[in-house]
Amino acid sequence: MIIIRTSLKALPEKQKEVLQTLLSMLEPPENGNGLLNYGIYHDIEKNNTFDLISEWKTREHLDHHLCSERFGVLLGTKSLLCKPIEIQIITVSSVEGVEAVRTARKKES
Repeated sequence: MIIIRTSLKALPEKQKEVLQTLLSMLEPPENGNGLLNYGIYHDIEKNNTFDLISEWKTREHLDHHLCSERFGVLLGTKSLLCKPIEIQIITVSSVEGVEAVRTARKKES
């Protein structure tokens, strides 16, 4: 699984436009494009900061998204931002569930 976190710090007067752009980018997961999940987050302490976090099945799916017109629209928001877009791509090699929590809690007992 690949996770991409895109952070945008909007100019105060452009906050609504940045949010509208982010909302326009959302695609439903599981439509064949490899997108597993996505979310838009607004930092309540840093009012003009938004994060778009999405999870992808493979790096190939993510690369296709990064080359898409839809992602190009996001990159085109630079005139609405205080600073350049920050992007983090995280490769997840394993995922654990509640069993890991149970195991960790048993160690603490």
